[in-house]
Amino acid sequence: MKTTIKDIAEKANVSFATVSRALNNHPRISSATKEKITKIADELNYKPNFNARSLVKKETKIIGLVLPEIQGDFFTEVIKGIDQVAHSGGYHVIVASSHSERSIAESIMSFMGESMVDGVILMIPAISDQLKEIIGVSGSTPVVIINGNHEIEDFDIVYIDNFQGAYSIIDYIIKNYNYTKIAHIKGPLKNNDALERFEGFKAALQDNGLELPDEWIINGDFNIKGGEIACSRLLSLRNKPEVIFAGNDMMAAGCYRAIKTYGLSIPGDIGVVGFDHTFLSELISPPLTTVHIPIFEVGKKAASLLLEKLKNKDHQPNQIKISTGIILGESCRKKLVGKSA
Repeated sequence: MKTTIKDIAEKANVSFATVSRALNNHPRISSATKEKITKIADELNYKPNFNARSLVKKETKIIGLVLPEIQGDFFTEVIKGIDQVAHSGGYHVIVASSHSERSIAESIMSFMGESMVDGVILMIPAISDQLKEIIGVSGSTPVVIINGNHEIEDFDIVYIDNFQGAYSIIDYIIKNYNYTKIAHIKGPLKNNDALERFEGFKAALQDNGLELPDEWIINGDFNIKGGEIACSRLLSLRNKPEVIFAGNDMMAAGCYRAIKTYGLSIPGDIGVVGFDHTFLSELISPPLTTVHIPIFEVGKKAASLLLEKLKNKDHQPNQIKISTGIILGESCRKKLVGKSA
């Protein structure tokens, strides 16, 4: 089996970026570290792909795309948007799925280290210092990030306005449906999109003078099963909420399952609100009230930004905001303020 940078990093107990810098004689790496890594590379019979490196100045006409997952409506639409723009620009797209920070790093190093692609689009839940370092040693390989954290400088980022999306829909159901007891099922703890949605949710409650008991905040993981489990916890409470704001449509669908299991109705007994506006939100019954994200456009914007970087060597880092909207389904009760149902 061919030795990779990952193998060297594990044996040397250093990061991928450190190995890459050491093997490329980077001045920031000490002589002792370079010697150690070079020795391990020799012991493992590491063979850099010199044929690939010789093509660095030539176009491969390939874009690398790293996603947390490749299943589900959301990621499918992102891929479609990227592929449409890439195809129109004469590029092909290869996709890698990463389920952890380690596998994300491995995918990035594989794309960049072997000069397989002209540029990379990363859709990642959070940007750690290690990933910043790896992207920083990518050299001439342009990178565009799709992520909720747009406050990071020196990176090209396409981000969804998660805060405003959550704020707007919660403010709407408070003012128009007279909901006062609202619970939230959060996304993964280290996911920037989930964190922004939670902050927007809290801000809307605060601005409307509503309380948020700790028991109405449940951790989730952006999948159906996680939503079902979290919703069951909320339904088992003595002080139940009137409506549940799920951090995405997948968890909202999980809420539907749990509510049905408890013999309750939507929206008669309890309301449900989602986030994303995926196809799933329209297929479940009743149709879900949710935050609309132009998911296809997210992919298109990311690909367009990357192609611009590929064409313009003087390109300066840019952050592009994707605005959201509200989709009024039938999962919230129709009792308007001051009016009968």
